[in-house]
Amino acid sequence: MTHQHDHSAVPARRLASYQASELVAESERSQVARRSTWISVVVNITLVIFQIIVGVFAHSQALIADAIHSLSDILSDFVVLFANRHAARAADASHPFGHRRFETIASLAIGLIMLGVGLAMVWSAGLRLTDPSTIATVHLSALFVAISVLIAKELLFRYMLNQAQRVRSALLVANAWHARSDAASSLVVAIGILANIAGFPMADPLAALLVGAMIARMGGKFSLAALSDLADHAVGEEIEQQIRQALHDTPGLQGFHDLKTRKSGDMILVEVHLEFPSDMTILAAHEISELACARIMQIDDILQVTTHFDPVTVASADTDRQVNK
Repeated sequence: MTHQHDHSAVPARRLASYQASELVAESERSQVARRSTWISVVVNITLVIFQIIVGVFAHSQALIADAIHSLSDILSDFVVLFANRHAARAADASHPFGHRRFETIASLAIGLIMLGVGLAMVWSAGLRLTDPSTIATVHLSALFVAISVLIAKELLFRYMLNQAQRVRSALLVANAWHARSDAASSLVVAIGILANIAGFPMADPLAALLVGAMIARMGGKFSLAALSDLADHAVGEEIEQQIRQALHDTPGLQGFHDLKTRKSGDMILVEVHLEFPSDMTILAAHEISELACARIMQIDDILQVTTHFDPVTVASADTDRQVNK
C-alpha cells in the first residue's frame, strides 16, 4: 500500500518547522520590488530625455541607441510591477499552486524585449555602416551625457542587485542585470563617441552595433533561463544534494527514490518517494515523513514538499538509496 501526502499545508502548530527560517516574507519581497522598480523608472525616464535630446542635436546614433535601450528598461520595469502584483496573490481555485510563475513569465518577457531591441539596433547600425556618407561627426556634448549615463546606470545596477539578492528574486536579478547591460552599453557608447570625435567617424555606429549585440545576447540568455523554468527543468545539483542529505539525516527513514524538483517563480517544489519497513504503521510513517519534510523545508526557497510512501523490506531496498542509520 502506498500513501501520498502534500506538505505544503500543515496545521498551524507545525507550520514554523516547515517554513525555511531565512525565507523573506512575500509582503517584504513585494515592497522591495515596487520600491526598486519605481526608482528605476524615474532614473530611466530622466536619462532617456537627456539622451534623445542630446543624441539628436549632437548627431550621435550610438547615444540614441542607448536611449532606446533605456526605453526598453522602462517597459521591462512596468512588466516587473505587473508580475510582482500578480505573483504575490494567494492560491485560488483557478491557480491552486499559486501565481508565482507570473515572475518567470515576466522574466521571459524582459528577455524577449531585450532580444528584440538588440537585434533592431544591430540592423540599424549595420545599415549606417554600409553607407558611410550618412555618418556625421558627433558633438562633444554627447560624450559628457554618455559618461553621466554610465555612472547613473552603474549606481542603479548596484542598488537593484543588492535589493534583488536580499529577497532572492530571480525577476529582480534579471531586471538589475538589464540595468548593468545599460551601464556596459553606455561605456561602449562613450568610447565610440570619443573615437568619432578623434577622427574615426565609423566608431559611433560601430558602438551602436556592439551595444545592440550585447543587449540581444543578454536577452537571449534570460529568455532561455525563463523557458527552462517554465518547462519544469530540475533545480541545480547543489540543491538536490542538500535535499538528499536532509533525507539521509532523518532517523527512521528506510530509504528514498524518485526525487524530483522544479521551480515555481523563485521557489522550489519537491516530490520524493519515501521508503518504510512494510510492517510499520501509517501513523509512524507519517510522523517520520513530517520530520523529513521539516528538514527539507529548512533549505532556502523550498516552498512545498510532496511525499509518497512505499513499503519495502530491508532485503529489497536499493543499497544505493538506503538511508544510513
